[in-house]
Amino acid sequence: MDLKVEKREGVVVLFIKGRLDAVTAGDLEAKFTELIQGGNGNIVVSMEELEYISSAGLRVVLLVAKKLHTAGRKFEFAALSGNVKDVFDISGFYSLFKIYDTLDQALSA
Repeated sequence: MDLKVEKREGVVVLFIKGRLDAVTAGDLEAKFTELIQGGNGNIVVSMEELEYISSAGLRVVLLVAKKLHTAGRKFEFAALSGNVKDVFDISGFYSLFKIYDTLDQALSA
């Protein structure tokens, strides 16, 4: 899994590429902790190049969402790939999070 962070229009954008599973979930959690503790604002996660997400990855997403909600910050998703989109749909994450078709839509919302 590769992680890349950019700041766009005052929003932190985290790009995730590859596979998010039990092996890589700890790396993602560490990156989110770094972003949260760094006092960054709202976060949008672009998953256009994420090929797979496991239950361990979903757990990290939920933990981060709770932390950001407590801090009064937004946590949204954009450009989910086919398999990831299916997992978010089946797991009910579409009802929990704002999910946009494209990164541009997320940034302009």
